Amino acid sequence: MTTDQEASIINQIIGGDTQAFSVLVDVYKDLVFTLAIRMLKNREEAEEVSQDTFIKIYKALPKFKGESKLSTWIYKVAYNTCLDQIKKNNRRYDEVAIDSFSENQIKTLDNALDALEEKEQQQTIQDCLQQLTSKDSFLLTLFYFEELSLEEISQIVNMEANTVKVNIHRARKRLAILLKQRLEPETIQSYERARS
Repeated sequence: MTTDQEASIINQIIGGDTQAFSVLVDVYKDLVFTLAIRMLKNREEAEEVSQDTFIKIYKALPKFKGESKLSTWIYKVAYNTCLDQIKKNNRRYDEVAIDSFSENQIKTLDNALDALEEKEQQQTIQDCLQQLTSKDSFLLTLFYFEELSLEEISQIVNMEANTVKVNIHRARKRLAILLKQRLEPETIQSYERARS
């Protein structure tokens, strides 16, 4: 959606046009749900949080100043709504410990993943993302799947861009550990031998 289209839809919604709001929901509903499921790891909670997110967006839209892209603002509302739900449930997710995992091993895993069928690769990545903490899964989704910049992500999660970069790097290492555990050891070993 272009900035002009966003401004037009926002003005229509503020003017009471419910059809314009349903257009906004249609554009962003899948993304909001994906981010919610990454953080909450529960379909029903993700659906509830998605609905809550759009209610908050509808109520807060008149206060949207356009200082960031509308999509960035929507991601931020979704992120904060997920955090509220996590706090409400007083949840903690286990973190994967970072070993001394070298960049060469991460690249080897990337090469091993390339060898998998496309569908199987996507499923493996999705399964491993589900095992990460909410924050790690959320950051990796925004950066790699939604292709947001570090600056855009920093606005969403209220962190400095450099801190976001470090967190994404650490999350990627944790994901690599999970992927290494999931992939067949002989596949990894054959790729490691080929790179030696």
